[in-house]
Amino acid sequence: MSQGNTSARSSLRFITCGSVDDGKSTLLGRLLYDAGMLADDQLETLTKESRRQHPDSDVLDFSLLTDGLDAERQQGITIDVAYRYFHSARRNFVVADCPGHEQYTRNMATGASRADLAVVLVDARKGLLTQTRRHTYICALLGIRKIVLAVNKMDLVDYRHEIYQRIETAYRDLADPLGIRSVHALPVAALTGDNVGARSGRMPWYDGPSLLELLESIEVEPAQATDFRMPVQWVNRPNQDFRGYAGTICSGRIKAGDEVMIQPGAHKARVARIVTADGDLPQAHAGQAVTLTLDRQVDASRGDVLTDAARPAAEADQFAAHLLWMGDEPLLPNRGYWLKLGTRTVNARITQIKHKVDVNTQAKLAAHRLALNEVGYCNLDLDHPIAFEPYATNHELGGFILIDRQSNATVACGMLDFALHRASNVHWQHLDVDKLSRARNKGQVPRCIWFTGLSGAGKSTIANLLERRLCALGYHTYLLDGDNLRHGLNRDLGFTPEARVENVRRVAEVANLMVDAGLIVIACVISPFRSEREFARNLFDEGEFLEVFVDTPLEECERRDPKGLYRRARAGEISNFTGIDSPYEAPLQPQVHLRTDRMQLEAAVDELMAHLLPSSSD
Repeated sequence: MSQGNTSARSSLRFITCGSVDDGKSTLLGRLLYDAGMLADDQLETLTKESRRQHPDSDVLDFSLLTDGLDAERQQGITIDVAYRYFHSARRNFVVADCPGHEQYTRNMATGASRADLAVVLVDARKGLLTQTRRHTYICALLGIRKIVLAVNKMDLVDYRHEIYQRIETAYRDLADPLGIRSVHALPVAALTGDNVGARSGRMPWYDGPSLLELLESIEVEPAQATDFRMPVQWVNRPNQDFRGYAGTICSGRIKAGDEVMIQPGAHKARVARIVTADGDLPQAHAGQAVTLTLDRQVDASRGDVLTDAARPAAEADQFAAHLLWMGDEPLLPNRGYWLKLGTRTVNARITQIKHKVDVNTQAKLAAHRLALNEVGYCNLDLDHPIAFEPYATNHELGGFILIDRQSNATVACGMLDFALHRASNVHWQHLDVDKLSRARNKGQVPRCIWFTGLSGAGKSTIANLLERRLCALGYHTYLLDGDNLRHGLNRDLGFTPEARVENVRRVAEVANLMVDAGLIVIACVISPFRSEREFARNLFDEGEFLEVFVDTPLEECERRDPKGLYRRARAGEISNFTGIDSPYEAPLQPQVHLRTDRMQLEAAVDELMAHLLPSSSD
């Protein structure tokens, strides 16, 4: 197996995708074989394994080279994304063999996210299937604009030209509306190698290149973004005399003396040096990892972006974006997540799902949530502005992931489309009278006391007693009771998970305004989800939020049942009732833990006052 001169070869990243059993793994294995990438011991092992798996055939089963998981071999399908590295005389290749089943759409999207083109396989006997349409849509969504259509298993349809033509025409009709203008089609038989590594004599009506020849010669379009952009990954301070900003240039070029802008923000400086492990460079370009030093001290840190000062990136905190949901639990609007774009991480929430997309037909459907592998077009709201460019222009500054704040799991990948107009039209108005001034006038330290627990646990009773105690001592308070708010502010909300998320968001925002007014606010809401309680906590300054878990067993709450709700829920008259058919996620580390089945109400209030009075009397 010859290695050749790897430094002189160009590189190509591509994916193979298509419907289940279209022969993706077989095609890739045959491609490795025809490229001369299999060592003698690999061929010997492949021969033995093929005979063991298929004792009645002498044909090598090339799928055994790439289906690495035992589950895949047993089922004869691809589940995980299998990456392979190989080369020919003219090019280096990185290929991702992507799964075909619908439930592995997120795996396929992972493979497509950094690919230059996609090889889409279609079984000549079956034509275009649902998975073909789904994968083509996701390729287009993730910015792949070059497709190689491999009509496979031509040997099973007697190499008939009219079947190939019909499939090619149908696929071009599918790809064109999705913005895929470059489709290179060819007929192949992966099992026997026809038109894979060399042109086949069995299909004289096809006079184009083999798959390997096509992959070697196809032109890779350069990134559309041309202006200099470099997300700061690390501030390099080996000593007091050196400060550099390390990162990988994602677009454009930079040279010593160029003026850059630090974004978000408007600070400017000039590049003094371009530092690498091999010494200083006069200039650097996209794809290079460098450390830039500037001619003056600036406030820049990880997550900022160094950009061309003459043509900076846009900045915003509200966007329209496509979202591919990867989480096992559904996306609920207004739930808080972490958004990671480049090296920057900010708090984010989906404020609106404008529609979801049926990835099989590309139809736009109304939606209130997104489930696993669904695609939606959404509005995003961030707690801080970010420097960005549309995904169609710059994948690095337009592509992001969403991370669950409780589990730290990646639950979505997204593509920014544009900033919402209100993001640039609405500005924060300075007010001369601030929270400190309002609190000083009232002679107290403002707080939010957040009661959570099951219905019937005693939240409202304890909260009411607490407010009476505080008012008797002269404190300025307000009690936000969940039931009372549903007669006005939250009257339009039901009790679905989506509505509960929005209910808590509204209560938290109102409580935050009241704390800003200098009040001691008591919020009494079931708030069943940890992520929403964490969202509420993050609205407040350090020390302003006190989470109180009124912990009462479900059996005791049902025995009390002061409003008759548990009885109705058990009878099926009420749906989405917390504790019955809707979950309650108990706090893991509440600041105050009240077990009302073991203590008197007055004792619970005494415990709360012990937490509050030292802070309130400062």
